[in-house]
Amino acid sequence: MGRVREFDTAAVVERAMDVFWRLGYEATSIQDLVEATGIGRGSIYAAFGSKDGLYVAALQHYAERSAATMSARLDRDEPVRIVVRDLLLALVDETVDDPERRGCLITNSAVERLPRDRFAARVVGSSLDGTAEAITLVLRRARDRGDIRPDADITAIADFFVTTIQGLRVQGKAGADRRRLAAVVDTALNVL
Repeated sequence: MGRVREFDTAAVVERAMDVFWRLGYEATSIQDLVEATGIGRGSIYAAFGSKDGLYVAALQHYAERSAATMSARLDRDEPVRIVVRDLLLALVDETVDDPERRGCLITNSAVERLPRDRFAARVVGSSLDGTAEAITLVLRRARDRGDIRPDADITAIADFFVTTIQGLRVQGKAGADRRRLAAVVDTALNVL
């Protein structure tokens, strides 16, 4: 009979996510994960199979948490410019208020792990697609209300905003200040 797991898997994934987010995949050692999670190497391997398995679980956790936050921010019955502007500025604030300037774990993963890591690629692709879908819903409602042109290419606009979000996160991680990033947000809103 196998041993019963004596740790909270969700808490381990959360702590591992923080380490990967701060250090990146390559710079994170198994010892870093042991120290951060409080469980032994054997338990990490038994529960997740490998460092890669724990990384994908952490990345998936981050993606799910981000999707829930984004959905809550977008689920408002206000003019589309206000909803999108508030979303983008909230992301700017998260980025510049983070003393470590970690950026976005999805973006970091795309830059560090893709295309060679097919499991991370699946999570990253799904997360970006989910963001586009969430923005598409907001844009469709706006088009139905007459907030944007009836012939607007909703898919292209949603993809533009996903790209803008990723760019804001990268620029913020690289040290751009709030004023500079807010100017990008205002410029991006001209698409609407």
